[in-house]
Amino acid sequence: MQLFLEGLLVALQPVNLLWIVIGTLAGIILGAIPGLTGAMGITLMVPMTYGMNAVTAINLLLGVYCGGTYGGSITAILINTPGSGASVVTAFDGHPLARKGKGGKALRMALYASFVGGIISALILTVLSPAVASMALRFGPCEYLALIILGITVVGGVSGDDILKGIIAAALGLFVSMIGQDPGTGSVRLTFGIPNLISGVPSVPLLIGMFALSEILIQSEKVVASEKKKIEIAQMEGDQRLPLREFVSYWKTIIKGSLIGTFIGAIPGIGASVASFVSYNEAMRVSKHPEEFGHGSMDGVAASESGNNGVTGATLIPLLTLGIPGDVVTGILLGAFMLQGLIPGPMLMVEHADTIFAIFAGLFVVNFVMLGLGMAGMRFFPLVSRIPGDLMFSAVFVMCAVGAYATQNTVFMVILMVFFGLIGYIMKKAGLSAGAFLVAYMLGSTFESNLQRTMIILDNQLWRIVTRPLADVFLVLTVIFLFYIVRMQKAKKADRPED
Repeated sequence: MQLFLEGLLVALQPVNLLWIVIGTLAGIILGAIPGLTGAMGITLMVPMTYGMNAVTAINLLLGVYCGGTYGGSITAILINTPGSGASVVTAFDGHPLARKGKGGKALRMALYASFVGGIISALILTVLSPAVASMALRFGPCEYLALIILGITVVGGVSGDDILKGIIAAALGLFVSMIGQDPGTGSVRLTFGIPNLISGVPSVPLLIGMFALSEILIQSEKVVASEKKKIEIAQMEGDQRLPLREFVSYWKTIIKGSLIGTFIGAIPGIGASVASFVSYNEAMRVSKHPEEFGHGSMDGVAASESGNNGVTGATLIPLLTLGIPGDVVTGILLGAFMLQGLIPGPMLMVEHADTIFAIFAGLFVVNFVMLGLGMAGMRFFPLVSRIPGDLMFSAVFVMCAVGAYATQNTVFMVILMVFFGLIGYIMKKAGLSAGAFLVAYMLGSTFESNLQRTMIILDNQLWRIVTRPLADVFLVLTVIFLFYIVRMQKAKKADRPED
């Protein structure tokens, strides 16, 4: 506690606080722009940290990280264009709420849930780092495989009203994830002779195309069919405040989502996207009104945002205590730590305890700054709805093209974005779930590599995975979720015999 309080005083020094504000604001802006993710923002900020001390530099980057994770929810809610993969689930209910005139309330729920998720994650990082890291260290390929199976099961929870269409979308996502090199043998497959696909399909142009460009195409179709010749954007109606009493009524969803995000964040290689999906599915599983999910449920927004922000602090647990980066962002942070002469690993807490606790304290400050900036910006975020729709989506298209091009600085990335935009448009017209596609795509390569390792460990007898207690926990949860999803689908068909 003494080290933490001393670290808090360091984090609150004017120069450190100023850089935290700058980093968090930059993260929110970058997170809200499709294609310009928080990870990209951290990469751009690393050169600025060369002349800074370790506490200032790392807290600046953490500000970009947390701000970027929250910022993706802004455009996800207002224009159904997630700024990052972690905000895809937020759009499932956030945008329908905006369509109902409750965009401001959805934005507030996203902000407050993000804040609570971030604070809980930072608290667990500070207090329970060694214990949670030792638990994560026990995960092998078998446990990873079972957890990923659980994650793909979430596809059933977000695939809309038709399980078959959800399975088709997931199969397409798995197919796309297999393009490129085989993770076991290194052999090239399914590239159709295109050299740019040898390393696989990049996530940024796919994400932009599937969600942003497809939405632009849908809206453009409405313009052509409409006599007004303008794109309609949802307007705010009525009271957009979120009273404390109403927010507190969702405390179970938010706390559970934060804990799920923290646990998943502590496991290297999983990430905020999976955390938001798992948290969302768990909220739907226990909800008294699961039929509202996907059609404008505050519980859905609260679960998604608390889940993905619960990851932010937890990803530092394996990085700082084991030297293992959990995702792209912590991989970049690993380089930033080493630039400051800090070598993540078991001895870091011993040799640089004062610096590390100042960073822990800085993460708390970052979340409070994010809350303050979000509340201040709440007056301006809804102004997006007042911008003429055709102008808005023209600007979004330009940002999408820039974001796709910036991933590898090649025109091929823009072509890829357009291709997946058309695929996303066709899927939406056919009633296929883009969310199911994305889950399967994002988990596909990890699923395949861990399946191969599991088969080697178990001597090609996959059934022996049931002898692994941790894997059994995830497999049992998978069966429970499947049973619940099938029962819910049957109930829907019983209510609508015409289907």
